[in-house]
Amino acid sequence: MKIKLLSLAMAALIFTAAANAQSVHLGVKVGTNINKISGKSFSEQFNYGYHVGGFAEIGLGKKFSLQPEVLFNQINTDTSSQLSKIYSNINPSKISNIKLSYLSIPVLLDYKLSKFFAIQAGPQFGVLINQNEKLVQNGKDAFKKGDLSMLAGVQLHFGNFRVYGRYAVGLSNINDIDNKDKWRSQSIQAGIGLTFF
Repeated sequence: MKIKLLSLAMAALIFTAAANAQSVHLGVKVGTNINKISGKSFSEQFNYGYHVGGFAEIGLGKKFSLQPEVLFNQINTDTSSQLSKIYSNINPSKISNIKLSYLSIPVLLDYKLSKFFAIQAGPQFGVLINQNEKLVQNGKDAFKKGDLSMLAGVQLHFGNFRVYGRYAVGLSNINDIDNKDKWRSQSIQAGIGLTFF
């Protein structure tokens, strides 16, 4: 229910902003993710993944714009030796090199400090679309289907090109087994984008 309400609120915000926009630009982007999942069950080290997708820039005046995005996000992580101690029903052959694929929808508010430089912040909702086949022995999913995060970062503008870096911290516990160990995502994203018009 919360997921549906959040999705509706985000869609209403985007449509309202688009209807009142002074300018709209569409583009594509690609970049790298340096990510980890916090919790005793996972390694403390960061791993590399990637993201690719599209975005819009909806002008809300001289200083502000709204930037909704739709991204395919791949997150790679390694488990720790604690995982099999905490969860005896974990499949031992599946406890490392976990790959999670999300359809991520960030909605960022941009504040332009200059013509070339903007700071960004906003929520990101991720829908899990693929995960390693059956981490848990009884066939139960280990990860929840949704993940809510907050993002903050910077973006540089060079004509139609965008260069960005941002940090995402998960607000949701994505552990779908139980509440013994809280799992939250963290990610540093860096990439480039190109607007078409």
